[in-house]
Amino acid sequence: MVILKLAFRNITHAGLRTWLNVFILSFAFVLIIWVQGLYEGMQRQVIRDMQAIEVGGGQFWQRNYDPYDPLTLDDAHAALSSELQHLVQNGNATLVLIVPAAIFPEGRVQSVILRGIDPNQKIVSLPSQELTNKVSPGVIPAVIGSRMAKSANLAKDEIVTVRWRDANGVFDAAEIQIVAIFNTHIQTVDVSQIWVPLQRLQEMVHMPGEATYVILKQGLNNIPPGSPDWIYRDYDFLFADINNIVKSKRAGSSIFFIILMAMALLAVFDTQVLAIFRRRKEMGTLMALGMTRRWVISLFTLEGSLQGLLAILVGAVYGIPFLAFQTKVGISMPQAVEQGGFNLGATLYPVYSFKLFLLTTLFLFISVVIVSFLPTRRISKLKPTDALRGKTT
Repeated sequence: MVILKLAFRNITHAGLRTWLNVFILSFAFVLIIWVQGLYEGMQRQVIRDMQAIEVGGGQFWQRNYDPYDPLTLDDAHAALSSELQHLVQNGNATLVLIVPAAIFPEGRVQSVILRGIDPNQKIVSLPSQELTNKVSPGVIPAVIGSRMAKSANLAKDEIVTVRWRDANGVFDAAEIQIVAIFNTHIQTVDVSQIWVPLQRLQEMVHMPGEATYVILKQGLNNIPPGSPDWIYRDYDFLFADINNIVKSKRAGSSIFFIILMAMALLAVFDTQVLAIFRRRKEMGTLMALGMTRRWVISLFTLEGSLQGLLAILVGAVYGIPFLAFQTKVGISMPQAVEQGGFNLGATLYPVYSFKLFLLTTLFLFISVVIVSFLPTRRISKLKPTDALRGKTT
């Protein structure tokens, strides 16, 4: 208790030097939590939105389907297994059939993907019910996203010609009418995608009862086993790209954190070295009065550690209101980020977990303790008589 009181008195009497160290450490503490919360919020928001509009509770893919290889789409279709048919009939899954196609807006040709989906499905939040809107005889109702509408210069109720190739390799064409345009930041259901009624698309390409992938209902417990034609894709597989992007960004930001923490810890290290140099006679007096070298080392280490504790407390004073405000109002994302390939909405809401606070606090405190202890190793060889004369060796 005596050492604790003495250490606290020493750092408070140091004045501005102590509070500069405390402020730098607290700034690093708050900044690390803020940035990590941004990445956590980004990851959770994208995964949540993808589950709602595209992924559902997982998917079954036809064995030839590869969303990154357009050449596989012509062969990526098959009839459902009996287990998948049972799920669809009970409303626990919905089908999606993918067909490569081309549209001709304003005399131009533009490659697109026709996606057939049941207009009455309740599995994902796509506005598929709009596909039941009445259109002219022979015209196919279609729903597109806002990015697709902008790139093709299409408006609601506009009619455009679409061409595709059926299962027999024969080209055919028809007219589609844009009955609805929806807004989403999940680009995989928007960019170059045209959603049409599933049964109508199956008839157009002569693939009755076939699909490219099956979307399962969220929270479904009894997931059937896969089959030679149908492979189950869980969340770990479907969100692997998102998780890898966030991991890479966290790894990149860790370099900045290391530099920031190094600067903050260097200030603590320099303060300890200066304190040991200037307080030689004090150390000699303490050892002459009976204090062991171990207790003197503990005193100086405790002084540096108290700066870390003060930094955590000061950071909590201004950091908690700031982080709470960010969580409530979010961070507006610029248009450039939205067009840069990220599935982010207009506002990003950070997420700060107790684990994040705990790990960051422990990391900061342990780092300060280590840096505070390193300069004190010279005290272990210090003689009281030399210290009283102002010598350190």
